[in-house]
Amino acid sequence: MVVIKDFNDIDELKRPKRMLKYVLAFCTSGRATLVIDENEFELSENTLITITSGQIHYFKALDDAKGIILEFTYDFFIKGDHDMELIFHNGLFCHFAMNEAIQVENGAMIIKLLTEIEQEILTRPYQYLISVHSRIELILIEVNRSKINRGDELYKPDALFLRFLETVLSNFKNNLSVNDIAGLLGTTEAKLNELSKLHTNKTAQNVIFGLIVSESKRLFTYEKLSVKEVAYALGFNDPFYFSNFFKKHTRISPKSYKETVFN
Repeated sequence: MVVIKDFNDIDELKRPKRMLKYVLAFCTSGRATLVIDENEFELSENTLITITSGQIHYFKALDDAKGIILEFTYDFFIKGDHDMELIFHNGLFCHFAMNEAIQVENGAMIIKLLTEIEQEILTRPYQYLISVHSRIELILIEVNRSKINRGDELYKPDALFLRFLETVLSNFKNNLSVNDIAGLLGTTEAKLNELSKLHTNKTAQNVIFGLIVSESKRLFTYEKLSVKEVAYALGFNDPFYFSNFFKKHTRISPKSYKETVFN
């Protein structure tokens, strides 16, 4: 549900790892190199990065770095539309591989809130989960303030669009159409297309295609699955059709992609 730990306690994160949790890593001193999917990020003092549920990540180097990692599940944090919009506010936790290392203005406040969360989890006082939830909200607000103060454009996603993304991510094997997802969410295909255009300038179907491509790269790179295995994992009945799909969207065949990664 909620886990907090020091950089010193992350032996398991020195190897590629995927968790269905949202992860926040805050560096308090030193330098660290963190790999998320296909990209590397440098963390230094008072630098924070967020990792979206399902992204594969690991520490490539620590260089005497110290810091704190907070992990929490979707079900714990998301109680309503407000929470849904806050967690993705300004692209903090983004499904489109837009991770970034963020220099936080008030590092002391972040440390204080993370320390308080750790204490709440250890002692479990009355209504401690509500207390932890509130402190995570304060951390996200503080990070957003740092982003806005440095001149970032304000971005507030729509909760329905975010539920659309979550539904896609949890149903790859089912190969759901946009209309299928609209039915599950109690909305229309037209509405999902409208929101997708607003947030990504793409159709809802093309948003789905992009998420499938990202997931296939993770399965090739870290799970080391075959083309056939990846195709079936992502709801394709025909591996040949999947290969053509992958090449169309990446301009490289799955076989060539795997060779590039492993070489």
